[in-house]
Amino acid sequence: MGLLDILLGRTKPVAPDLDRLFALPSAAVTLEAAAGFRPTGQGAVCFATVEGSAFDETHREVRALLDADAGRTPVELSRDEYGYSWLVSRRSPDDLPLLVNDLHAVNSSMEANGFGPQLLCSLAGFQDGEGRRLALVYLYKRGTFYPFAPLPGARERRDNALELRIRAVLADDLTVEQDLGRWFPVWGAPGL
Repeated sequence: MGLLDILLGRTKPVAPDLDRLFALPSAAVTLEAAAGFRPTGQGAVCFATVEGSAFDETHREVRALLDADAGRTPVELSRDEYGYSWLVSRRSPDDLPLLVNDLHAVNSSMEANGFGPQLLCSLAGFQDGEGRRLALVYLYKRGTFYPFAPLPGARERRDNALELRIRAVLADDLTVEQDLGRWFPVWGAPGL
């Protein structure tokens, strides 16, 4: 970073740190104790849609890498109505560490095969006893997390009060995104 960048207020982009995903299991303990949210066993990696044989090969690599459990489809590819692609993993709700390993492996494979710039976020799903859903979203390009809590119903509304409460609860466990403007909604995200 040069003097001109400093004078013009430009900042150096944060390098992605995929190892931060490994903080999710301990954060889940805090989340359950403080707010009653338990893992659903579902998670996903979101990226700008990629076409072509290079991506198909990467998807096959990811499936082969995660195909350790007989009879389980390790990851599914889906596209949302906004044009983004999702690689979705499903595990038992008690297997959050394995789900995190899946998410890390998917991100790492995408990055290693040159698709790092297309990676947007990863999320792990949670639910409380009342059926409220919550995702802890990891922003790949920022290296930070934020909570996303959609309200039930057909309209796209979110529970901002719950999100702020979860931010306070997890402040010591995760690197939480400070800029609330970057807490993007992930409506209809598979894995939520």
